[in-house]
Amino acid sequence: MSFRSDIEIARAAVKRPIREIGEKLGISEQDLLPYGHDKAKVSQSFIRSLADRPDGKLILVTAINPTPAGEGKTTTTVGLGDALNRIGKKAVVCIREASLGPNFGMKGGAAGGGMAQIVPMEEMNLHFTGDFHAITSAHNLLAAMIDNHIYWGNSLDLDERRITWRRVMDMNDRALRDTVVSLGGVSNGFPRQTGFDITVASEVMAILCLATDLHDLERRLGDIIVGYTRAKTPVTARDLKADGAMTVLLKDAMQPNLVQTLEHNPAFVHGGPFANIAHGCNSVIATRTALKLGDYVVTEAGFGADLGAEKFFNIKCRKAGLKPAAVVLVATVRALKMNGGVARADLGLENVAAVQAGSANLGRHIENLRSFGVPVVVAINHFHSDTEAEIAAVQACAAGLGVEAILCRHWAEGGAGAEALAQRVAALADSGAAQFAPLYGDDLSLWDKINTVAKRIYRAGEVTADKSVMAQLKVWEEAGYGHLPVCMAKTQYSFSTDPDLRGAPEGHTVPVREVRLSAGAGFIVAICGEIMTMPGLPRVPAAENIRLNEDGQVEGLF
Repeated sequence: MSFRSDIEIARAAVKRPIREIGEKLGISEQDLLPYGHDKAKVSQSFIRSLADRPDGKLILVTAINPTPAGEGKTTTTVGLGDALNRIGKKAVVCIREASLGPNFGMKGGAAGGGMAQIVPMEEMNLHFTGDFHAITSAHNLLAAMIDNHIYWGNSLDLDERRITWRRVMDMNDRALRDTVVSLGGVSNGFPRQTGFDITVASEVMAILCLATDLHDLERRLGDIIVGYTRAKTPVTARDLKADGAMTVLLKDAMQPNLVQTLEHNPAFVHGGPFANIAHGCNSVIATRTALKLGDYVVTEAGFGADLGAEKFFNIKCRKAGLKPAAVVLVATVRALKMNGGVARADLGLENVAAVQAGSANLGRHIENLRSFGVPVVVAINHFHSDTEAEIAAVQACAAGLGVEAILCRHWAEGGAGAEALAQRVAALADSGAAQFAPLYGDDLSLWDKINTVAKRIYRAGEVTADKSVMAQLKVWEEAGYGHLPVCMAKTQYSFSTDPDLRGAPEGHTVPVREVRLSAGAGFIVAICGEIMTMPGLPRVPAAENIRLNEDGQVEGLF
């Protein structure tokens, strides 16, 4: 059986002018800053004018732990948004922008798939409106000003050994994880060891995604701690007088991007932190804007619910005062079979026993999501090789936990294939059943917050850390940062820190090897296991097959 590729579907789409999409939401042409004919930014003045409007219902789409078999979280987010509009609801989709790193590495794009896509797909998966480049530039401007300050006398007495601010780029490059800068003689400055992270792990990215407006953005940028003096007092971006210029670089990037689905429904695509090494949610300003403009807002959080959803609840909702009304947990029969021990080559064969075994992963996520007080529904993202017996096994697993699992065909049929899901989601959201609460309180110690996530979400038996990590957490608590939430950085492939340990492991050990203070973003990053904040390319990167064809079109990216 052959299917059209995602890019073939996207290229065949008849897009409407972006002003027509804006009109659906009541956004006038004067309040749109167009980037071509099919995408635009929404002005800050228009967003400010929405302040007194009531909010719509917020729906989170998350998923089981990702596997090479695929889950289709973004596809389901788009399909559900289209389906809600089909059944007469005014719905808006909110997702993140794509990073160039995984696009040229191994993950692929981030615009959905099949008949449930956001367009323009190629632009969105490449440079889009330039937001990531602005974030990279603002981040690296601060890095340059740090070394420049030291070069010209170091009046702040910044200790070169205690500089914590690294550089970033939006590409996977393991060779840049650890570097030495300022080599080559006196005129190049003072040599020191540093490194690069990928842009989506940048604190500037997190700040842009959590800031409420330009004033809040500049305040948060100023709060960034770049290092410490010889007396071990913090030095901030504000001390270096970098916050104003960084805000200028991010002025346009702070405005949400408006695009459309294949069914011409509005979608905001803004911000893009990864969920395995950052907080994994689209911007607060885009979400809040959508809530003022739609009756239902469908958003997603990165990777599995143990990462993206946990941070959506414990960081984004806590910081922004958001109250989700329902959660959709996406699973596929193929991914559950892989969690049940089936090799990728054998996923096309019926194996009900493997589905049942792999459903332990699904069940764990259902239990975790319900612990936040938000009603859950499972979306079975249909694949053509799924059998009725396998689908029934997934539905039985969910039913055993008191949750409905609904078969969805939005990849093949668009919004029409997810109408049953839309009806159920709307009913849950309208029921008022949600009693959302974060997993832990602000007053818990930083170490206890890390333990709470590891033991209640990951089901770890213990959490370990060197004395230096424990001492650093104590220092931050004494400095007034103890109230911050924690942002766990770990592998996305497992509840544990072992990417090969699929299913629903319990009693494992979570080693915290490093902690970082993101004072501007407002959280503590706990880096666990072997996770890297600068990924590397795979043995055969996708970039080897990406090129322009004779018509000037991109081939191999999707």
